[in-house]
Amino acid sequence: MNRRLLQLGGIALLTAGLTTGCASTSDSGQVYSKDQMRQAHVVEFGQVLAVKNVLMEGNRNELLTMGGTALGGLAGSNIGKGSGAVAGAIVGAIAGGLAAQSAQQSLNTKPALEITVKLDNGGKMLSIVQEADVPFSQGQRVRVLSGGGTTRVSPL
Repeated sequence: MNRRLLQLGGIALLTAGLTTGCASTSDSGQVYSKDQMRQAHVVEFGQVLAVKNVLMEGNRNELLTMGGTALGGLAGSNIGKGSGAVAGAIVGAIAGGLAAQSAQQSLNTKPALEITVKLDNGGKMLSIVQEADVPFSQGQRVRVLSGGGTTRVSPL
């Protein structure tokens, strides 16, 4: 009976982690958070000097990692009896937690661009990393918008 409750609890924890793990924020230059709405942004114009393809790591969901650890521990505890079950539970928990972290890392990593821009006013250079959902090319004229704690590049 207790084993069944633990299994159901682990499944519930994993399900909660999966559903909260799917809700991620966008790092697109075209998406604004609610906090950025109705806020003034400084607009500067410039020219793209370089564009580099990079990878952007996603956020890890600790609840999902805990769910993987719990399920791994439950699966490992089915190995052997007595102290063998305890050792299996420990090894299973470690393996489950590591597997959950690894899965999150590979699932949440996405392509991004590092865009180097030389601003028209004063020649200041900026490097901005944002999601690779809009293509940019060397020599392209762009707007650089800064405000609300973020800076983004958008084509003219």
